[in-house]
Amino acid sequence: MTSWQCVLIAWGDRYPVSEINRLVASIRAQSRGPARFVLLSDRPREGLDPAIELRPIPEWFLAPEFRGSGCQAKLCLFEPGVVPDDLPAIYLDLDTMVLGDLSRLLDIMETPQTVAILQSAILPFGAFARWLYRVTGQRRYARGNSSIVVYHPAHTAYIAARFRELASRPDARDFKPLRADERFISWAAQPVMRAVPLRLAVKFPTEYMQPWRWLVHLRASLPWIRRRRAGLIAVTFPGVRLKGEDLAALPEGATVVDRKGRRLFWTDRALGGLRRRIIEHYGRSPA
Repeated sequence: MTSWQCVLIAWGDRYPVSEINRLVASIRAQSRGPARFVLLSDRPREGLDPAIELRPIPEWFLAPEFRGSGCQAKLCLFEPGVVPDDLPAIYLDLDTMVLGDLSRLLDIMETPQTVAILQSAILPFGAFARWLYRVTGQRRYARGNSSIVVYHPAHTAYIAARFRELASRPDARDFKPLRADERFISWAAQPVMRAVPLRLAVKFPTEYMQPWRWLVHLRASLPWIRRRRAGLIAVTFPGVRLKGEDLAALPEGATVVDRKGRRLFWTDRALGGLRRRIIEHYGRSPA
């Protein structure tokens, strides 16, 4: 079994230490081989689990413009010396729920240079996207979501270096890959990018939310989707305005609409066993 490290990031006060500790405890209880847990932070975190190694986010990445909706501060993941470079790393957003053995994500790494994130755009990572990236002079490229990142810190320092270089230019605002951390990761590492398979991890809004109730129920009833969902090891909640505790506290049958018009139907019919697992994970009694 390959040893690995789990990396988390927290700036500001949105996520309490208790939530960070709960995520780490969940990972430790279900996963094989984690040699360490690293939290990158802008401040001390009193009450942090002693098993978590607290490391500072470099001041340069904490500029106000990097802590907005683009979350470019997350690119400190690739800055030399920030994350130990002796082991491969699995980064998780703090609004991720772990359901199984995270070490299975390491199988995505075809080489130590591989960078894997969740697929988010229509153009998939792969040979065609790499070809398009080359022939368009790097203007077209497949993009992903960085709620989960599988990478090796010893082989990805070029991502942070390139970001520092380009973000410092006078015309930086005109360069689209700089608009968000996941855009930049996808662009800078396009030749080695891979998608985290949907059989292992999903974004909650994309997987479980649709504009129409009938479509949510249809997808939930399809045998191959039910089997895939039963095997998930992580579900992340980007863009969902409710945190895990809020979801768990919803009354059964509640409906939540996100900014894209997708609806969450808080029922077992729509979510299967995930609804109860969310309630159990966040320490509430089932509705």
